[in-house]
Amino acid sequence: MVAFGKKLKESQIQEWQGYYINYKLLKKKVNRYAQQLEVGAQDHHYVLKDFSRMLDTQIEKIVLFLLEQQGQLASRLSDLREQQDEVLQQPDGSKISELQEAYRGVGHDLLRLLFFVEMNATGLRKILKKFDKRFGYRFTNYYVKTRANHPYSQLRQVFRHVGIGAVVGAISRNLADLQDHQGNYVSIYDQPALSHPDPVILSIKAAVNRLSNSTNFLEFLGKHAFIMEDDLPTPSEDDVAEQRYHFMSLLLNLVNTFLYMVNTYIIVPTADDYSLSLGAAATVCGVVIGSMAIAQVFSSVYFSAWSNRSYLRPLVFSSVVLLIGNTLYALAYDLNSIAVLLVGRLFCGLGSARAVNRRYISDCVPHKLRMQASAGFVSASALGMACGPALACLFQTDFKIYKLTFNQDTLPGWVMALFWLVYLLWLWISFREPTQEIKENIIPQEVHTGSSVNYTVEHGFTQPLLLNMDSKQGQNEDHEYDDDEEEDSCEKSHGPVTSIVSAYRLLTPSVKVQLFVYFMLKYAMEILLAESSVITTYYFIWSTSSVAIFLACLGLTVLPVNIIVGTYISNMFEERQVLLASEIMVLIGILLSFHIGIPYSVPQYVGSALITFVSAEVLEGVNLSLLSRAMSSRLSRGTYNGGLLSTEAGTLARVIADGTITLSGYLGVNRLLNATLVPSLFICVSSIVATCFTYNSLY
Repeated sequence: MVAFGKKLKESQIQEWQGYYINYKLLKKKVNRYAQQLEVGAQDHHYVLKDFSRMLDTQIEKIVLFLLEQQGQLASRLSDLREQQDEVLQQPDGSKISELQEAYRGVGHDLLRLLFFVEMNATGLRKILKKFDKRFGYRFTNYYVKTRANHPYSQLRQVFRHVGIGAVVGAISRNLADLQDHQGNYVSIYDQPALSHPDPVILSIKAAVNRLSNSTNFLEFLGKHAFIMEDDLPTPSEDDVAEQRYHFMSLLLNLVNTFLYMVNTYIIVPTADDYSLSLGAAATVCGVVIGSMAIAQVFSSVYFSAWSNRSYLRPLVFSSVVLLIGNTLYALAYDLNSIAVLLVGRLFCGLGSARAVNRRYISDCVPHKLRMQASAGFVSASALGMACGPALACLFQTDFKIYKLTFNQDTLPGWVMALFWLVYLLWLWISFREPTQEIKENIIPQEVHTGSSVNYTVEHGFTQPLLLNMDSKQGQNEDHEYDDDEEEDSCEKSHGPVTSIVSAYRLLTPSVKVQLFVYFMLKYAMEILLAESSVITTYYFIWSTSSVAIFLACLGLTVLPVNIIVGTYISNMFEERQVLLASEIMVLIGILLSFHIGIPYSVPQYVGSALITFVSAEVLEGVNLSLLSRAMSSRLSRGTYNGGLLSTEAGTLARVIADGTITLSGYLGVNRLLNATLVPSLFICVSSIVATCFTYNSLY
């Protein structure tokens, strides 16, 4: 993938060339500032003031042109409306098709304008990021803070495209009126969702949603999967994905995700009782639960690397290891060995193939189905999280077959071993290994610009407008890349990173903060879930069934909460606002969980747990959405991808949380609750402070 400056030059609409952000000039100024500061020719105050003035000028140029073009589109729509009134009065309606094409022509021009806005918005983000990286300032924070909320803000025009909605509405309404002219007239205001909307409207809506970061439930849910994508794939890439796609193989990956989450949480209600039966303390349940996460830290890396070569073999290996691990977990009771119990859980963690599941969706599912597949991945995880404890409450029995004991402690292991055996057979019979060959096709192109936008509309691609420019490689081999910035050199070698160190170097401060936020929410959730059986038994004398039902109810809140957030809240507020509010709610939930003074009651525990868990779920979706946009595109593929980094951060949080529970157990069960909540409180406050410091960079 070429550097952004070259992409901007190649994809500009020729007749609008003079109105784009002068990215090359701004880059030269950044280099000149560096030289001036090095020799002492200028001070930092001058650099900040001069660069701010240049950015203001560039933004003003973009905004004034944008307003001019909107005015021209509005004028054309006004003329078409007059023609429409005349045409609709004609009995035969012969000119309706001509009028529809005229409206579609306005729609195509609006798409070009949206593409213009997106390229400029991307340029602004990149030059701000470049300036901060070069000088170590928090200039983005200052610039956004002083410009975005000003009553005369022009920055908001670029990033929030004020006024375009009215043009979109006019095109949509009039096309709908003409479409319904032959039948009963129904306004789009009475029937917002037409059964067969015009393709150009779909493209415009997708472009507007991308610019405004608006979403719906399916998209919001899909963001939880954190399956990073490049910009809109070329037809050749999507053709390859079509050839590699196999529904049954996708279903098997989703079932693997579901079963693994069931396997993770099915032991939580009984882990303390199992530990006691083997002669250990009840708080050793933290180690029992956490041993799976410890192994997952390492398994995520080798499964991610393995999925570069195959999908079937790592899934088969995962199933076999999980079958062995669950069998060992169940046998530990009759062997009376806590060591066998821990080894069994370690084996279960070594069988974590979630990295393979993510990679399959990212690499083998066509772009048009990827969001649905991502939402399916998250739904399978949520359902597994709820079903695990629910299954545990059904195992209230105790009997022997030969010398094997089957009770509430061992049945989770035996049942999961059986599930993995059935899954292994199904996998071997039904999974189709995708071909690793990549065929190269080139997008049909015209010499001059605007063709990329037209191609998008004509071929029905209604997702990101920024097209992948890899198809122009042949034309660009003899051209020089931008040569004065580290970030551009990274983009020029757009291949995946090859080590965890290289991946870390690509993380900006705001990305590091978001990874820390992800660590915090996973830590808080693990503390809540893993110690629930010990806490509720000590304070409320709950049975295993009661604990299992409580955990299952928590898990069942995931999808309803995401429906509300994805459909309503995320469209009413900016993601950074929802992020900060969710962190504060997690903090409130943690504070309410403390046992101080008054007797600890069920309403206090359940209420605080619900606030903490639900807020953390909301926070996870918004956090991963911001991460997917802020991370370098080099982290969208390869072994050390963005999904792996977030998984490692979350898994590490679970390991530390489970270790905290076990260590706090040495203080006594009566002090366990407060002892584990203190670190949660400290980490949560730290994440809120860090978010406030990088808040404006999330604009």
